[in-house]
Amino acid sequence: MLPTLLSRCDEPLLRWIAHHWPFFARPDQMPPPGEWTVWLVLGGRGAGKTRTGAEWVRAQALGRNGASVSPIALVGETMADVRDVMVEGVSGLLAVHPRDERPHWIPTRRRLEWPNGALAMVFSAEDPDALRGPQFAAAWADELCKWRHAEETWDMLQFGLRLGTRPREVVTTTPRAMPLLKRLMGDARTALSRAATRDNALNLAPAFLEAVVGRYAGTRLGRQELDGELIEERADALWSRAMIEAARIDATPPLERVVVAVDPPASSGRRADACGIVAAGCDAARTIYVLEDATLLRARPLAWAEAAIAAYHRHEADALVVEVNQGGEMAAAVLRDVDPTVPVTSVRATRGKYLRAEPIAALSAQGRLKFCGAFPALEDEMTDFGPGGLTSGRSPDRLDAMVWAATALIGASGSGPRVRRI
Repeated sequence: MLPTLLSRCDEPLLRWIAHHWPFFARPDQMPPPGEWTVWLVLGGRGAGKTRTGAEWVRAQALGRNGASVSPIALVGETMADVRDVMVEGVSGLLAVHPRDERPHWIPTRRRLEWPNGALAMVFSAEDPDALRGPQFAAAWADELCKWRHAEETWDMLQFGLRLGTRPREVVTTTPRAMPLLKRLMGDARTALSRAATRDNALNLAPAFLEAVVGRYAGTRLGRQELDGELIEERADALWSRAMIEAARIDATPPLERVVVAVDPPASSGRRADACGIVAAGCDAARTIYVLEDATLLRARPLAWAEAAIAAYHRHEADALVVEVNQGGEMAAAVLRDVDPTVPVTSVRATRGKYLRAEPIAALSAQGRLKFCGAFPALEDEMTDFGPGGLTSGRSPDRLDAMVWAATALIGASGSGPRVRRI
C-alpha cells in the first residue's frame, strides 16, 4: 500500500515526506505528552536514539510546536562524539534537516546556526566547567551513561537551563546502573521512553541483526545493550557501582611503575573472545590506578599485539604483562616480533579467575584501586563478575587484564600467578 501511495507523489512532495519525521517515527520516538522537564530515552544499540534526539532538537529550533527555542546545548561524551554522532552523523542534526532548513555548522566556534536565527552550542562531558556561564532554553544530552564526569557535567547543565518559560531537555542513552540515571528515572518530572534494537530492524543491516542480536539476545549484556534494560549489579559481584564511582579520579599522582597487561584470546575470528588490554600504574603508597582499557574485539594476534605495544609506548610503561595459559609462548613471541625492545613479563595462572580477582577487589574496599576516567565496558564486567563468572558465561577478558596488571604492580606471592621475565 505505502509504495503505491508514494509512487503517486511528485518530487517536491516526496522530499517533504522524506524529512517529515512524524511520518516515519515510532511512538517511542515522539515527545511524550505532559509537563515533563526531562525526556529520558533509553534504548539499545541502533534503536534510533540519535535520530530521536536530533529530530527533537530540530523541532525546538524551528519552532514546530510554537516559537523557536534557542539557544540549545548539545552535550556528548567527548567533543568528537558530539561532532561525529550528534552533528555530522548519519542520524545527526545536519542529516535530518532538508537543505533549506539545515543549520550552518561552525566547528571552530562549536556551534550550529539555523537560518531562522536559532543557535545550538556543543559541549563535552570531559570539560564540565565549559558549561559554566552559558544559558540555554533546551538541551540534548547523548549517551549520559558513558560520560566521564557525569554528575558534575549534569549539574552544570542544569544550572544553565534558565531561559524561556519552560526549559526542557532530552537524554538519549543506553542504560547502565549508575546513580544519576536511577535518580532521573525516579524523578516525577521525567518522562521515560524505551526502545529495543529490534524495534529499528528496518534501518539496520540484516547481518548485524543475525550476528549481534542473535548472539546476545537474552543474555545480561544483550538485555542492557540491545533491549535497553537497566540491569542492576549482581548481589554476589566482587565490585559494586558505588565502589567504582567512589574510586574515580581525574588525574593520577606521580607513578612509580606502569604496566600494560594482555589477556590474549585462545583463537581469532567471529566467535573468539576479546583480547583484554589494560594499562595501570602504582604510586609510592602502592595504590593502583587504572589508566586505560584498550581491549580489542575478535582481533588477530598481530592486531592485538600492535595495540598492546602501542599502549605500552603511549603510557611509557615499564613492562608488558601477558598471560600465557591460552596461547603458551606464542603470545609473548608475537609481542617480541612486533617490538623486540619491549620487556615482556610472562604470567601463568595457577588459580581460577575469581580467586585471582579477590585480592584486587580487596584493594578497592581499602580505597587502593582507583580509576582515572570512566571505563564502561570494563566496569560492566567488574559489577557482573561473581563466583560463577559473568552471567553471560563469556570470558571476563577486560577484568582479567586489569587483574593481571594490578597483580604485577603489587607483586604476586603464595599460590598466586607464577611470574617470570622474558
